[in-house]
Amino acid sequence: MLRRAGQSGVNLIVDLEFSHNEIIGKVASDFPDNSWVIFNAETEGDNVASVLFQEQEGSYLAGALAAMQTTNTADPRINADKVIGVIGGTSGIGIDKFIVGFIQGAKDVDPEVKVLTAYSNDFADPAKGQQLAQSMFERGADIVYSVAGGTGAGVIQAAEEANHYAIGVDDNQDDAAPGTVLTSVLKRTDLAVESIVGDYAAGRFPAGETVTFGLKEDAVGLTDFEFTKDAISPETLARLDELKQQIIDGKIKVWNVVTDGYPNFYQGN
Repeated sequence: MLRRAGQSGVNLIVDLEFSHNEIIGKVASDFPDNSWVIFNAETEGDNVASVLFQEQEGSYLAGALAAMQTTNTADPRINADKVIGVIGGTSGIGIDKFIVGFIQGAKDVDPEVKVLTAYSNDFADPAKGQQLAQSMFERGADIVYSVAGGTGAGVIQAAEEANHYAIGVDDNQDDAAPGTVLTSVLKRTDLAVESIVGDYAAGRFPAGETVTFGLKEDAVGLTDFEFTKDAISPETLARLDELKQQIIDGKIKVWNVVTDGYPNFYQGN
């Protein structure tokens, strides 16, 4: 497919499949007159740009929100236990950067918060997501973050049935179950593609470079709480704004397992 794209006469080829990182550089070297982009991975190549997202930054804010909201017992969806959870699709740095960021955000806000972790080992199994989330709710969690693609639909369903909260990922999933999805951690691939295409059109294509998009570029972050804002205290919302600015300013360094390895505070599931 990549070779056909190179032969098609198209000048700029954008590849959103991270697993192509091992082959796109080889193909691109055979088509030096084309410009290539790989998303969510890094590769070498004089005519290839790599694009990475700072997903851990958005997840940090989600963890901070969950840690603050789980103590808000005036909310009927919140129990007395300071327990939250996160479910990953598979164990690996691509997913674990979300999970570790979430745990760090929660622990920075309240070191006493317990964060349950699990992996579905599937990105398209809502039944498994529902099962794992139900187990976490039974163990005292009242907010569960899903980083597992389509499996997350089951997490949202479990939260709705248990009258607790889910946190969505990548897209705005708040309207999947209004009032049940506390927020979603956004990943603005559309914004990054627009930026790269704009740079290419302006003659500033970052060939051979890695470009990162995070909170500073407004490419990751939380939704605007369209259906849950009334359940979140003004103090919590203000604290989230402070944390976001501190990350942008570099005052808070969010752990990135891709570059930093795994921290001591992450124990796996």
